[in-house]
Amino acid sequence: MSAAAVEHPCDDEPETLLETANRLTDQLPGHRVEIIGGLVTVAPPPDGPHARALTKLMRPFIAAGLDDGETEVLQGVGLWLPSGPEDYVIPDLAIVDADLDEHLIENNCYAPACFRLVLEVTSGNYQTDLRHKVAAYAQAKIPVYVIVDRKHGRVHVLTEPLPAGYDRHEVYAPGQQAPLPASIGAELSLDVDGIVRAGRSKR
Repeated sequence: MSAAAVEHPCDDEPETLLETANRLTDQLPGHRVEIIGGLVTVAPPPDGPHARALTKLMRPFIAAGLDDGETEVLQGVGLWLPSGPEDYVIPDLAIVDADLDEHLIENNCYAPACFRLVLEVTSGNYQTDLRHKVAAYAQAKIPVYVIVDRKHGRVHVLTEPLPAGYDRHEVYAPGQQAPLPASIGAELSLDVDGIVRAGRSKR
């Protein structure tokens, strides 16, 4: 999703970052407000192809049994980040442990340890997903980060998180299958061609 930075309002007692983020969430229904590296960002509501790609992506995870038993497949659930005292993100899609509700931290966000996989479908400002969130998710030790790069028609699979990023970064093009590690709870591959086509505008 594209994102724009937001500055603090100037007054005698400035808002905390979290207060600013929550105020913007109330003022901008449908927008996604996050705090990454101490910076509040706002992404506009997703377009139709973005939503279509997410629906396409959910199907193999559900078919593999990842939405029953030990894990769940969820859209738009908050993830509390260790990169700052108020940092959090809302990934487009996540595979989480079934006991997620027991790990609520703050502001409707959950502990990183509950997340087996996070996935982002890019929009206008794809650099946020390809750069800033790579570091944020790696610092949070998210085992698998998948990026659907709609601008370039590719799927990125990042694994083995390190403090500054991921040790493994595989890129898959249409015509290829993007395999995911069994650590997410099942062995499966993503059909890159189908996902990329779903994320394109039909106009």
